[in-house]
Amino acid sequence: MSADRDELAFDLRIAFGDFALAIKETVPLRGITALFGPSGCGKSTLLRILAGLERGASGRIALRGETWQEGDGRKALPTHRRGIGYVFQDARLFPHLDVAGNLRYAETRSQTVVGTIRFEQVVEALDLGNLLRRRAPSLSGGERQRVAIGRTLLTRPRLLLMDEPLASLDFKRKAEILPYIAHLPRVFGVPIIYVTHDIDEVARLADRMIVLQKGRVVASGDVESVLARADLPVDPEQYEPGAALTAKVVGHDPHYQLSRLDLHGQTVTVPLVDAALGSTLHLRIRARDVAIATERPTAISVRNILAGNIVEVTMRAGTPHADILLDIGGSALRARITRQSADELQLAPGRAVYAVVKSVSFDALASVYGDAPPAP
Repeated sequence: MSADRDELAFDLRIAFGDFALAIKETVPLRGITALFGPSGCGKSTLLRILAGLERGASGRIALRGETWQEGDGRKALPTHRRGIGYVFQDARLFPHLDVAGNLRYAETRSQTVVGTIRFEQVVEALDLGNLLRRRAPSLSGGERQRVAIGRTLLTRPRLLLMDEPLASLDFKRKAEILPYIAHLPRVFGVPIIYVTHDIDEVARLADRMIVLQKGRVVASGDVESVLARADLPVDPEQYEPGAALTAKVVGHDPHYQLSRLDLHGQTVTVPLVDAALGSTLHLRIRARDVAIATERPTAISVRNILAGNIVEVTMRAGTPHADILLDIGGSALRARITRQSADELQLAPGRAVYAVVKSVSFDALASVYGDAPPAP
């Protein structure tokens, strides 16, 4: 690999009893790459190998052409020389120090590391100013994780590894912290590999995803393309078909508490967001929340009606379901309806239809920074 290629490449194998992992991938070093899959598929094991915390693997790891491992993992580059930042499920803060002390500890230990990440920048980006004098035991779970992320950033890593950092948080706390994580690569210039089994976290955070199943890669690519697949070989209890889309904020209606988004020239309406015009939002639209009409509906309470063309119809034998893949002018949208409805409406590839979207979930990135986060 040439030294100027901005990527992480690995070809790794490891076995523990009945479990074996064999993965070969190349990850661009920009934005957020999610490792997604059910518990026990090898996500955390892979992260530990990349960090140098698991020496039982054999194979190759290289970052920007710098070889971290070649062959036996016991001879690999040690963790402290890889420039890795690692955020665990539990915050692991020092209980005897306040938040400022936890952050300063990492900053002091990284004084010899080349980098531009500063204490004040981390405090501002993660909204830690009002927490600096509080000790770890007095913080909420979400506050502790923000501090843990800030402390890791102050080690000035070249690559940030996050192992299900929100797994212990409830839905509200997750929603509060997701926007902060999403902006880290843009604010600090540090790429992230993010482990999760929550598909909504993937849709709201990631640019790319690698899907693991039983220690193997079963799908990889940009999030929108992977989530549009009907044949994604994952546990249906873990993965609900849908689409990940990006839209731009074009208007607000305070009277009705709604915001208007532009999606390839079509309008999507969502609950009012505190976002500047021109900001982007990541949308997650579940297939079960999309109905299909062959004529544009009128006198209907649902506000989001998108024109599109059918790309693919998949009848799910042994189930009542049919999956419909739509092109809505540059993005893929998926609907899950009954096979009976698909037959009665005579749905087939190439047919023009309307997608009636009953529910849209979205992130709140713009409510934190909009499209202009603080510069590093």
